Amino acid sequence: MKAYYKDLVNLPGAPSFEKYVKKYMKNQMTPNVESIVEDKLGSIFGVLNAESKGPRVMLAGHMDEVGGLVTGIKENGLIKMINIGGIKGDVFLSQHMIIYTDDLEEIPGITASKPPHLTKGKKEDKPLKFEDLLLDIGADDKEHAEKLGVKIGQQIIPRNTYVVTKDGKKHISKAWDNRFGCAVSLEILESLKNESLPCSLYAGATVQEEVGLRGATTATALVNPDIFLAVDCSPCQDSFDGDEISGKLNEGFLVRFYDPGAIMHQGMKAHVEKIAKENNIKFQYYKSMGGTDAARAQLNNEGVVVATIGMPARYIHSTTSMIHENDYQAVRDMVIALIKSFDQKTLSEIKSNV
Repeated sequence: MKAYYKDLVNLPGAPSFEKYVKKYMKNQMTPNVESIVEDKLGSIFGVLNAESKGPRVMLAGHMDEVGGLVTGIKENGLIKMINIGGIKGDVFLSQHMIIYTDDLEEIPGITASKPPHLTKGKKEDKPLKFEDLLLDIGADDKEHAEKLGVKIGQQIIPRNTYVVTKDGKKHISKAWDNRFGCAVSLEILESLKNESLPCSLYAGATVQEEVGLRGATTATALVNPDIFLAVDCSPCQDSFDGDEISGKLNEGFLVRFYDPGAIMHQGMKAHVEKIAKENNIKFQYYKSMGGTDAARAQLNNEGVVVATIGMPARYIHSTTSMIHENDYQAVRDMVIALIKSFDQKTLSEIKSNV
């Protein structure tokens, strides 16, 4: 995996705090593209083959990761916070977290949790919410916390520890959801910059996906694509007795045939299956109860043909997650094969098969 996969997951970027992720992406894509387009919320896309008479293809990851937001400082110096994006409170108990100032200065802390000595004989009556947690940054009181640089509205992100597993095949990190998709866009632009494509390509990433697919709405309106491909990590259940449509590591990319926001277009489904089989790219079917940017993109103007090329990942929306290199290869190879297949005739065939 290229360096920008690790670089991107190490950056902080909760929804609406994607500034430094965007800066990195812009620097990386600039040498490989004809031009760059940005919407007013912050989404960014590099352009190849803009003058093509073929379909306009949009490839999107999303820059934001789930995180927290400072909402107050208690008199004892503990920090109150809320979640931005879907987070379970109990997953974040006793975790190393960082408050980031506007210039990326780090204020480290740990979410306060009671040891068993203080809970013996007591029963919790309700699930723990993230907003019930308090962050301990070692401040003696409220004034001390303010002197350390804490302000209301700052982002809070888990401290990252990027590691590769003993077998060398899996990568563990925060924010695979969805810096992975961002890195895929960068890699595709680099790989295809000198290719003769049958389509025009807009590859990059949106903002604020984790809080309602907001960037996808504005970015799709800007680009106005014929075809939209979301590349996003999806939660596997293979370590929790999952079934044949709940995702497994090392079984290839995910064909997301159903989620509540986007039932896969039947013409696109048939085309994805065909291209994968022709190129011997391993894939698996996946049913999700979540959603991706494809759900918003499909509703642009009179409608857009969309697909999510899913990356299997364990334990997303937590402080860390795991992906497999073989699945990364499958996603990358599939995206390249699809882009090279998208000419005007193929688009017509896809659209006719509804």
